[in-house]
Amino acid sequence: MDLSSLIKAYDVRGTVPDQLSPDVARAIGAAFARVVVLPEAGDATRPSVVVGHDMRESGPELVEAFASGLTDAGVDVVRIGLCSTDGLYFASGSLGVPGAMFTASHNPAVYNGIKLCRAGARPVGQDTGLAEIRELAGDFLGDGLPEPADAPGAVTDREMLADYAAFLRGLVDLSGIRPLKVVVDAGNGMGGYTVPAVLGTGAGLPPLPLDVVPLYFELDGSFPNHEANPLEPANLRDLQAAAVEHDADLGLAFDGDADRCFVVDEHGDPVSPSAITALVGLREVAKELEQGRTPTVIHNLITSRAVPDLLHAAGAATVRTRVGHSFIKAQMAEHQAVFGGEHSAHYYFRDFFFADTGMLAAMHVLAALGSQPHPLSALADAYQPYVASGEINSRVADVPAARARVVEAYVTQQGAGPVTTDELDGLTVSHWDATPQWWFNLRASNTEPLLRLNVEAADEDIMEKVRDDVLSLVRDTETDASDTPEEQA
Repeated sequence: MDLSSLIKAYDVRGTVPDQLSPDVARAIGAAFARVVVLPEAGDATRPSVVVGHDMRESGPELVEAFASGLTDAGVDVVRIGLCSTDGLYFASGSLGVPGAMFTASHNPAVYNGIKLCRAGARPVGQDTGLAEIRELAGDFLGDGLPEPADAPGAVTDREMLADYAAFLRGLVDLSGIRPLKVVVDAGNGMGGYTVPAVLGTGAGLPPLPLDVVPLYFELDGSFPNHEANPLEPANLRDLQAAAVEHDADLGLAFDGDADRCFVVDEHGDPVSPSAITALVGLREVAKELEQGRTPTVIHNLITSRAVPDLLHAAGAATVRTRVGHSFIKAQMAEHQAVFGGEHSAHYYFRDFFFADTGMLAAMHVLAALGSQPHPLSALADAYQPYVASGEINSRVADVPAARARVVEAYVTQQGAGPVTTDELDGLTVSHWDATPQWWFNLRASNTEPLLRLNVEAADEDIMEKVRDDVLSLVRDTETDASDTPEEQA
């Protein structure tokens, strides 16, 4: 059976039950055991896997089926029940075992999925086992599952929320900050489960000087209030309004599985994820420099130029990567980087098993804001000196032809001069080392006939001119009749 529409480059994600059914989950569990778990365990102690799920109704049934595929292969299963994705990474890292998180992140209610990791929360992606899992699970669905092991695995239940909360509290001390009022929009996702434990007293920890105003903390996988995808501006509106209404110091929005965190200031204005990357990165860099170490920070190529500028000025090294969490995580491990950030609001920490956690990023923002007297709008200004377009998606009839028009105008016709180009991920054209300062990146979608444009410049007029010029080439009306641009903040 072909599972390519379900098991993609980074994770498993599809509609329930037509794409992801209990039978499919069982086959994936059996394949995960044989591709990752058993080879990784070798002849050591009995192998085990930690499994968690988010608030989607289909989660428990899929977990049960997945676990049976593992136990039939002789693998023990530790079920931790409801958790955020970073809660699952914590469990995998602290227990030293592979893990599986059942979630479809920000996708609508009809979806579910699985994020797999090796022991220590190391990623399982296309090139690190997921392709083999896809092929083997498809074989199992077509030819039948293998005979159960002579000694099947056992299933046990374990509570990890309190340990997760205590671990994060140990990484960022918020006890001494000035009192802050923070509105949190959990979007009916797992932030409604983790925020009371980490920022409140729900896990038995001491109270913090935080007045948390909750929005949509009720766990509901049908997402009755808005999609749990803060990347879409419409899904931030309730948080923005509440931040102003409650005279809050800031607002936080989590996606469905709470591995991403978005920030708005006291006016309800979004703070760029690039600014958060710089803010948090500088905090982590400062700790390393105090220990006499030269730190490295990872950022992807659509992150603001302010990020490497500020980090280099502070004495850090930076590594620029392709867009996508598997690339960030690989570079994090290779360079032993202290921190990594993406413009999609994924934030990665060496001290969190090189994995991403929205909650820890939020705690750094709270610590930075609460340790000085200025409002977040003023604090954030220092980290976002340039003007960005946000990601603009254009649907085109012929992606290669549209890209070729941009190459002709900005590369071929320019010739030698101040413009530089690279193709690390799509096409990046930069005029940053000359005046006026600007750069843009144009990337093709892997799944749709879309071109994604990001532009940044030193001022608004230049950004708008470059943006409009590139879009006019991309959306050539003579060859592309239907344009459905979508702009994301």
